Amino acid sequence: MAGIFNRSGGYRKLFSFNFATIVHLGAIGFCKRFIPWQEDALGKVVGQMVGAARSGRINIAEGSERAGTSTETEIKLTDVARASLAELQNDLETWLAEREEIPWSIRDLQHVKISGVKLAAFEYTDDVLHDYWVYLHKQRRLFDPWLKNDDPVVVANALIVLIQRTTGLLNRQMESLEESFMKEGGIRERMHKARTEAAAKVEGAPECPECGKSMRRRKSARGDFWGCSAYPDCRATRAIDAAP
Repeated sequence: MAGIFNRSGGYRKLFSFNFATIVHLGAIGFCKRFIPWQEDALGKVVGQMVGAARSGRINIAEGSERAGTSTETEIKLTDVARASLAELQNDLETWLAEREEIPWSIRDLQHVKISGVKLAAFEYTDDVLHDYWVYLHKQRRLFDPWLKNDDPVVVANALIVLIQRTTGLLNRQMESLEESFMKEGGIRERMHKARTEAAAKVEGAPECPECGKSMRRRKSARGDFWGCSAYPDCRATRAIDAAP
């Protein structure tokens, strides 16, 4: 089965996941502090905002976990995460607009400062769950001057900037995933390739003289011959009676 499954998991090392987690926790805090139940009696606004934040975070994790068996699913879930965060950003923009506030310019000093805060990398240990949250809370505190600010306009703007940073990371992940999918295909293509190579080995096929992969017995009007199993990427051939 070697070569069929991609590496999966490890989402706690993704900066996109860690930023999304900070956004999720920040959105919960924002709603608790600044959207009183009297203004949201049915809980729909809070539910939608927190739900969108959660969806952004959880779909990054699920996509990473599903990467081993389905690049297509990983791409779809990463895109869902991106869309969920866009939904949250729009809710925050609307909240500001209702108060006749305008989101910070990218040239605003606070926007520049938040954009310049870098997260440390998380390193896996033998106590992942405990150590991850020690790490995450430490990174989260870097944004306390904004996310714990008493001014809700500052908090809303800070969340928007963090969402934009997360979305930018997800955009780059999508580009990388799409490039990988175009180059290597999904699990169906890899399973077909693995079966093809296994079949070639069973029939005693030689290795390709150009790329080293197994060759397959092929037919032509002039008789059988060995053709590379990587065709059409590799077009090497050799005669059936040629010594391996």
